[in-house]
Amino acid sequence: MSDSAPGRAVAALRSHLATIADLRAAAAILRWDQETLMPPGGAEGRALQLATLARLAHERLVADESRRLLDAAEAAARGADPASDDAALVRVTRRDLDRAAKLPAEFVAEQRRVSAVATHVWREARRTNDFAVFRPHLEEVFRLARREAEYIGYAGHPYDALVDRYDPGVTARELETLFGRLLEVVVPLVRGIASRAGAVDPAVLDAGFDEAAQRTFALEMVEAFGYDTRRGRLDLSAHPFSTKFHRDDVRITTRYGRRLSAVFGVFHESGHAMYSQGTAPALERSPLAEGAGSGIHESQSRMWENLVGRSRAFWEYAFPLLRRAFPEQLESADAERVYRAVNHVEPGLIRVSADEVTYNLHIVLRFELEKALLTGDLAVRDLPEAWGGRMRTFLGLTPPDDTDGVLQDIHWSSGLVGSFPSYTLGNVASAQLFDAARRAHPSLLDDIRAGRFAALYGWMRDHVYVHGRKFLPSELLQRATGSVLTAEPYVGYLRAKFTDLYGLPA
Repeated sequence: MSDSAPGRAVAALRSHLATIADLRAAAAILRWDQETLMPPGGAEGRALQLATLARLAHERLVADESRRLLDAAEAAARGADPASDDAALVRVTRRDLDRAAKLPAEFVAEQRRVSAVATHVWREARRTNDFAVFRPHLEEVFRLARREAEYIGYAGHPYDALVDRYDPGVTARELETLFGRLLEVVVPLVRGIASRAGAVDPAVLDAGFDEAAQRTFALEMVEAFGYDTRRGRLDLSAHPFSTKFHRDDVRITTRYGRRLSAVFGVFHESGHAMYSQGTAPALERSPLAEGAGSGIHESQSRMWENLVGRSRAFWEYAFPLLRRAFPEQLESADAERVYRAVNHVEPGLIRVSADEVTYNLHIVLRFELEKALLTGDLAVRDLPEAWGGRMRTFLGLTPPDDTDGVLQDIHWSSGLVGSFPSYTLGNVASAQLFDAARRAHPSLLDDIRAGRFAALYGWMRDHVYVHGRKFLPSELLQRATGSVLTAEPYVGYLRAKFTDLYGLPA
């Protein structure tokens, strides 16, 4: 808008919201430091600092001044193109304000304080395999999650109020339908693969891979994808993550383990980071600077990790570079052998290490437990036993301890109740978006085979990244692919890829 009265009204709202964005960015820096560099003794002080920042940001958002500025900007933007930045800013701010106004400031601060302490305790509990020491903190997390759901309100299940924070518009019933469709395909696929277990040999990945060389190779690959390391960095943490302070400061972390897991962790987090770096500059320091939803964000991490990083085309390009990094370990290997190895399917205990076929079973497990914990049908004290039972049901495995069971994820300690379905939503959306990019660029796989990623990155930037949070997830997918979320491209991808790999009947 011009420097008219309407333009000034929207500009005044932007200026007000920029301070909130800065407070949240400062909190993100403190959380990044907590996970990477903070000494263990700093946990209590950090919890108080994060609580203060959360309370200040919340109070500024729900203040009378916010309502006055939003009302004026809403009137000024009336009649504007709904896809314009100004119209989207007003629309998203109204949605955020309406939700935030239902939460008392002291409640928001309490949530932040509890989760900061819980995260610190979780880290130590995971290291020492001590669920008992973490249990009271997890009880507090879910007590507050239930209160949040009551404050927000819901028509169906209390889960609806929480999942909406991550994936606006999604409900527990819709997730149950989606998971049901995936189970129809995944369960028989897992059985078929089990009957052909020897068809794919992962042994080539059992050689020792130096951590420094993994880091160098992974960074070389994600820079080729499009991650700008001049505006980012890679560090270590107990749980890999990506965090954005500004589009020009987007950081990722990984952890090292067997079978090049750190490499795929970097691929995954770089997908998030490229999304964050790719938002339009004009959206910075506003509510529009984030992603459309956690599931859409996850579509990018899963796409670059799996549809690109675990594709045959990618390894035909990348294998010579990997062998250069590990000449002794890969002396007798070739691209096809590595491609098959990185797609080996075997039910496992750890979600972040799960193969593409069994991954969503881990999400269904967590989704069911979260719902039961929220309604009180499951007590936190009984969670390890319930976890083990569902692990046996879905994956045929029994966790040997809580470290590799109920303590493996950081999400609950961080207060992210309702966030796990985003991973499955991301898996499904990744195939839908990738298919749309291939329709626009029919030579996309040949480009990947040649180490050219600009077409894929450019399509995602133009159809996903640049829009930030201007559109709801369903709207973004409709604009980008011509359809709302559908599981069919994803289930088709899984069937085709793993039927080929394991020589299953078509």
